[in-house]
Amino acid sequence: MEGTHPKPRLAWHETLELHELVAFQSGGLMRLKKSYPKVMDGELKKIYMVFIQGLTANLKVMMAFYPVAPRVADRNPEPDTDISMKRGDETGYYAGQILGWAKSAVRNYAVALTETTTPILHQVLLKQMVSAVQMHYMVFSFMYRRGMYPAHDLHQLLAGDLMRAKTALSMKY
Repeated sequence: MEGTHPKPRLAWHETLELHELVAFQSGGLMRLKKSYPKVMDGELKKIYMVFIQGLTANLKVMMAFYPVAPRVADRNPEPDTDISMKRGDETGYYAGQILGWAKSAVRNYAVALTETTTPILHQVLLKQMVSAVQMHYMVFSFMYRRGMYPAHDLHQLLAGDLMRAKTALSMKY
């Protein structure tokens, strides 16, 4: 029958893109909520609220897709990797913030390089992009070694996403 599909399942590639978006927006929501009480300007506080509400809505919608993500095997749905979250310290949060920054920097440099026509500027941006790639690898390696980023275990990766998204959504501001 046209338009009907068997039980919905996300493809692997879209699951990974969903992971990237949820991880990025969860970190952003946490950062906004931590900063909100420090914002003194009334207009800027309203802008923060728009961002907080927008990211909250985005996360709730995206989290609904996790049950139809690909499954490699049935496993414990609770991630057992991010030790810092269990200890109550925020090492994972802070590492995730610079990981997100580094990843965004690499993407921004790549786009800028495709638009650059001045040779010396091209060389400068390329050098800075390589540096951003190295910084990304440095913080990723730190997180991976510490069990904060289970890159080779999709189930733990997605379970960690949900845990961080729920934490971000439940934070007071």
